[in-house]
Amino acid sequence: MPLHLIKLAVGCDSVKELKGWVAERMSAAKKKRLPQRHVHISRMTPKRIEEILAGGSFYWVIRGEIAAREKIIAIEPFRDRDGIGRCRLVMQPKVIAVSPRPMRAFQGWRYFTEDAVPPDLGKATAGSDRGGGKLCRIDADAPDRAR
Repeated sequence: MPLHLIKLAVGCDSVKELKGWVAERMSAAKKKRLPQRHVHISRMTPKRIEEILAGGSFYWVIRGEIAAREKIIAIEPFRDRDGIGRCRLVMQPKVIAVSPRPMRAFQGWRYFTEDAVPPDLGKATAGSDRGGGKLCRIDADAPDRAR
């Protein structure tokens, strides 16, 4: 079962705006002849990499709701110019809207379990027991979560 990550999309007001940001980054990468991949740089490197790369996605919280996701395709730890450890979370540059679900604010990214993820908007069904307007549980008790 894949493990996912979840993070606030700070400064983003809609899925449409997030898609625009990703499109701008891909356009800039194309002009520079760089690979077409969306990268988020984090101070923390996930410890559960194998589980994440087994089909995990990066879920985005926009304006207090889980609203979109991108499939994670690589996790690349590195050191910046100052020698500080960082991590590239590499995603397919395709933003997929999900069934909106309220989510309280938090800092950094968190692990997000498969049983807690909302369905993609195109795949939501009337009989789905996911959603329902409840606040989601994240794996807050995991000792190796980002802080």
